[in-house]
Amino acid sequence: MIDEILEKIKQANKVLIITHVNPDGDTLGSASALKLFIGDKADILVQVESKLKVPEIYKFLPKMDDVKFLDTVKDEYDLLIAVDVASIDRIVEFPRKMFDKCKNTINIDHHKTNKGYAAINLIKGGYSSTGEVLYDFFNEANIKITKEMAEPLYVAILTDTGCFRYETVTKNTFLAASNLMEKGIDTSLIAKKCYDNKPKSMITFQADIVSKAKFAFDDKVAYAIITSSDMEKFNVKNEHTEGIAETLRSIKTVDISILLKENEEKITKVSLRSKTIDLTPVVEKFNGGGHRMAAGCTIRKPAKVAIELLLDEIIKYV
Repeated sequence: MIDEILEKIKQANKVLIITHVNPDGDTLGSASALKLFIGDKADILVQVESKLKVPEIYKFLPKMDDVKFLDTVKDEYDLLIAVDVASIDRIVEFPRKMFDKCKNTINIDHHKTNKGYAAINLIKGGYSSTGEVLYDFFNEANIKITKEMAEPLYVAILTDTGCFRYETVTKNTFLAASNLMEKGIDTSLIAKKCYDNKPKSMITFQADIVSKAKFAFDDKVAYAIITSSDMEKFNVKNEHTEGIAETLRSIKTVDISILLKENEEKITKVSLRSKTIDLTPVVEKFNGGGHRMAAGCTIRKPAKVAIELLLDEIIKYV
């Protein structure tokens, strides 16, 4: 498969690297490293819901100043590569149509729920991050990882492991991080950029949402709802909701935390986190996906209805 992927990249005239909607450090870091490897014939598509901006916290990554957005991408690519995109519905609108009709597509991912929707699927379910999958890919292909490539790969691994805290972290994860450090990257500075660089509005917004959290099943489940009016009140973007589900999960009694984000169309995007319970059967009921302890789905109903549907399902496992 490695040789097949390398050959597809070599033969392509123009390559589009697709990140998942509402991108995080893993998808952006992986895309950045892959772009550095492929070179100028590759573009990165950042799927953000509204403004044409890379999430502020990840603007320091290489090649983030020259990306494509949903409103600017054109159908001019003969190879499409999705990175960290767990399911095809995480590619939206026009790029989804491009992906569906393109003959040459590659899917590089680490989600166990990824069913393999591309022509070529490099999926290592259970890996800590797509960054770790790419790290192994480069090594197995005897591709030199430069210092510039090492930084986004490290960001991908660092952020998708919650600073190496999650159950997906293995000996190979630490080995990858160690070898990337040996390239000369400043891991302390990277951590500060990723975690100590939050705007005041984000902190006050998250404090407000967490303060209004509700609990169920003897405090084993915590959930919080975010509406579009909440976002407008604090003048925050979708990226500023990152970390709320983890904060709720950190409560001693809580095993499952749920963050529900309701948009203006009354469609609810759900993020779930757990300490011990496998979430995949829960989200699969709603055509979602992810990992055992971190998963998500979209429920096309208002948040107050969505939470009742979720709790009816979760009660089977708590």
